[in-house]
Amino acid sequence: MSAQPYSVLIVDDEAPLRRVLERSLTRQGYRVVGAGSAETAYELLAAAQTDAVLLDIHLPTMSGLALYLAIVHRWPTLEGRVAIMTGDAEAEEVRAWLERHRCTVIRKPFNLKEITDWLAAALRSGAASRPKRGGAEA
Repeated sequence: MSAQPYSVLIVDDEAPLRRVLERSLTRQGYRVVGAGSAETAYELLAAAQTDAVLLDIHLPTMSGLALYLAIVHRWPTLEGRVAIMTGDAEAEEVRAWLERHRCTVIRKPFNLKEITDWLAAALRSGAASRPKRGGAEA
């Protein structure tokens, strides 16, 4: 019996970018779910196991930085397995936030190898504590 594929949640309000990531990661054997808003992402996390999250900073109704904090507060096992995607990593607000929080930053524009390399490393380091959760836990 083969192991279940790792699950990745992509949170980005840019649908074309989300679709490119979804297709690429699916081809590599990941189970991929996409969300265009913080609210949808949070609902998806509550409903099903997720092993890693790729999270854009700029979302329509809530900052990706605020969503990151909500995620690691409710699901601490995901800390170290959430990467922030941004083109604004040098903005003062973002730099100040990153100094206070341990989080991987993937700078836009990125290439797909950066994403897959980060996923492989994050999932390898978290394999022993792969979360078992869903909507009923929290």
